[in-house]
Amino acid sequence: QVQVVESGGGLVPAGGSLRLSCSASGRAFSMYNMAWYRQAPGKQREFVATITWNKRQTLYADSVKGRFTISRDNATDTVYLQMNNLKPEDTAIYYCNVQYWGQGTQVTVSS
Repeated sequence: QVQVVESGGGLVPAGGSLRLSCSASGRAFSMYNMAWYRQAPGKQREFVATITWNKRQTLYADSVKGRFTISRDNATDTVYLQMNNLKPEDTAIYYCNVQYWGQGTQVTVSS
């Protein structure tokens, strides 16, 4: 059974940092791109960042470029999102997508 589980969310002040993790299991995911999305209250889910299966390419939403870094560990089918200089507008539920969706992890940035 495929499982995608995010962790690492929490409450941080503006300017703070968080590192999200997403672990996938139940099949091999090392040949798939991995991505992070987020959904703020009352808004549609939006793309945040993605990384190719071979780690050669990453892509970021303009709103997070220069502040967030996506990485992955193919040995453990885990993808990470390092978030620095967080802003209140980054508050959202963050979802991992590896062919399947996780349940999300809440990130709240206080002003």
